[in-house]
Amino acid sequence: MSNVGSLTGVKRDLLQIGIFGLVYLLLALVVSNSYYQLIMTIVPIWAVMGLSWNLLSGYSGLISFGHAAFFGLGAYLVALCSVVWDLNPWITIVLATLAGAGAGLLVGLPTFRLRGHYFALAMLAYPLALLYVFEWLGYQEVALPMHREAPLTYMQFENPVYYIVTALVLLMLALGITSVLSHSRFGMSLLAIKLDEDAAEAAGINSLYWKLTAITISGAIAGAAGGFYAVVLLVVTPLAVFGMLVSAQALIFAMFGGVGTLWGPVLGAFILVPLSEILYARYAADFPGIQGVIYGVAIIAVILFAPEGVLWKLRAMRKPGTFRMLGSTASTADFGVSEELLVVPPVHDGKSVLEVTGLAKAFGGLQATSDLSFSVREGELLGIIGPNGAGKTTLFNLLNGFLQPDRGDIVFHGQSLKRQRPNRRCAAGMARTFQVPKPFTHLSVLDNVVIGAYVHTRSKLAASRHASAAIHLVGLHDHLDLPAANLTNKELRLMELARALASKPTLILVDEILAGLDPQAMQDMLVVLRRVRRLGITIIIIEHSMQAMVQLVDRFIVLDHGALLAEGSPDSIVRNPAVIEAYLGRQWRQEEAGDE
Repeated sequence: MSNVGSLTGVKRDLLQIGIFGLVYLLLALVVSNSYYQLIMTIVPIWAVMGLSWNLLSGYSGLISFGHAAFFGLGAYLVALCSVVWDLNPWITIVLATLAGAGAGLLVGLPTFRLRGHYFALAMLAYPLALLYVFEWLGYQEVALPMHREAPLTYMQFENPVYYIVTALVLLMLALGITSVLSHSRFGMSLLAIKLDEDAAEAAGINSLYWKLTAITISGAIAGAAGGFYAVVLLVVTPLAVFGMLVSAQALIFAMFGGVGTLWGPVLGAFILVPLSEILYARYAADFPGIQGVIYGVAIIAVILFAPEGVLWKLRAMRKPGTFRMLGSTASTADFGVSEELLVVPPVHDGKSVLEVTGLAKAFGGLQATSDLSFSVREGELLGIIGPNGAGKTTLFNLLNGFLQPDRGDIVFHGQSLKRQRPNRRCAAGMARTFQVPKPFTHLSVLDNVVIGAYVHTRSKLAASRHASAAIHLVGLHDHLDLPAANLTNKELRLMELARALASKPTLILVDEILAGLDPQAMQDMLVVLRRVRRLGITIIIIEHSMQAMVQLVDRFIVLDHGALLAEGSPDSIVRNPAVIEAYLGRQWRQEEAGDE
């Protein structure tokens, strides 16, 4: 993924946005019916609202039922500023944008502690609370004062086409912002968070920072849409701007058109809003609530026939077997690959880079690790072994920051890692792979690894060079553009190792990388691990295959019931009676005796 590729993507999007704007403007000049002109004004507003929702939920995967809070605050701010201070909408819509951004940040700080349906339900509380607050304050209906003497200043145009043009400009701005962000580090980071937040954190992505950025920008766009909506309708009521239908419409438009796409929310709004408005105008007397029925039927149809949305369905029909989310811009371009980019120069002269002291972690009555202490020398390849349930993966999660210890300390390069999140530990030079691979399945191999490279690079070109070097080192250079979902077990583990390497770590935690591999694949993996070691990278590896481990490691530590059972060279460990009794078993002793 190069700068050139991303720039080309943005230019392509901007060209499409320009053509769309020109066509819509020509259509606005042709339509003369005032009702249809009103619809042509409202449709872009709802498309902007859909883009606002999509910018957060479509990319991060955190479903929001609360975007009406930002929309309503923008609408009421414009209305009340007009009534109380006689401020014109050109100023107050800017203030509504800032208010939406501030509200997004304030909402995100506590709410991002939650995930999944808990986050969705928590977001629902904000517009409902604001609805009752504004009713309690006595703002059941706020009408904007008329200023016919200065229509341009107060956006009270006699010609409805001006409203359409203003709404169109707002939509084009929202589309442009979405395009630029989606092709940037912002879009890639949110997609990684959506696909696997733990893997994203381990790759160095600060998920809280990017989610807060997303909800702040999303809230700003929704606030601007709400502010202009108030100008168009001239009357603001709590139910009209904070009601459940407002948040639901934003969600429905994006889901119908295609989440995580630039044009999905626009397509949804441009199909469903005119349909629901026209049917409501004709049949509201006979079928009250027909708008809700239309939206409900649309969602059911999408779930049944195009679960990812109409645009994704069309793309899949055009190119079977492909699924490329917006922001993914892998390329097989030559980035000037050099393994020298991944070399770690020695800084400690073989001294300890990691010191673990008195590490303890309990889950209820189960003591997963118990007063565990050990050190790891620079450039060492340390093996961790032990029976199932010995606490090996728990130890990795403590080292990596996914778990916090009850007692003890972890000192890395002389700095305590207490309370530091996984992304901070990755930035400090500690990377990891997982026992069960965690690929970003809808992204290409190159994009997966680029995400890991971002932690120590600022430009896409630099990230791509590091990623490409790591991919070549592990032997996946023929799979750069292949979606991660199409990789074999061995290739997934190599790709995850490459993603860890791309962050230019000084220490890699390798969790059962040989699991599920056939003997030849295991030997290939050992060759790759030796290449990694030659870069000067310290490795701690958990593995159950002793035959492979004794060929690879310098030293073992053996865990049993969370405690340190033994440590030493491979020769001493495989002959240690306590290790044989707790882990290797009598068969190992017999095989060793037979070999002798």
